[in-house]
Amino acid sequence: QVQLVESGGGLVQSGGSLGLSCAASGSIFSFDAMGWYRQIPGKQRELIAQISRDSTTNYTKSVKGRFTISRDNAKNTVYLQMNGLGPEDTATYYCNAQRLRDYIIYNYWGKGTLVTVSS
Repeated sequence: QVQLVESGGGLVQSGGSLGLSCAASGSIFSFDAMGWYRQIPGKQRELIAQISRDSTTNYTKSVKGRFTISRDNAKNTVYLQMNGLGPEDTATYYCNAQRLRDYIIYNYWGKGTLVTVSS
């Protein structure tokens, strides 16, 4: 059973920075992609950053240039460095791991970590 554990959430002032970590119970190299999603109450969970096995990265427009996703395969950990935070970034952040097998995408999720940005 895959376990993903996020850490690093908390309260930060607007304009500040915060770093999130996602530790996996097994090798993250076994996944086709790792990502960070976020969810605001009452809204759908959205993908904000993703990194593939070869470390290709993608970001949603709202965080591009401010957030950086990275991975450390030796530590089985994925990171999200968030700079220039604003109140609109307040959400629960979820770590995601994806595995593609026989044209089916298998998603694995952490329990989430809350990020609150005060204005």
